Amino acid sequence: MTGADWVGLSITVVVFLGMLITFYLALRPSKRDEMEKQKYRILEDEE
Repeated sequence: MTGADWVGLSITVVVFLGMLITFYLALRPSKRDEMEKQKYRILEDEE
């Protein structure tokens, strides 16, 4: 593999792991109540 291949592979792995961590932190069970409160917020009128 060339240097460019290794750089591309490294970037892909880092982005994938970053997405996994982000989804875990956003969707973990302890945040379920907070997320449920926000579920229909966009549909509510806040004027």
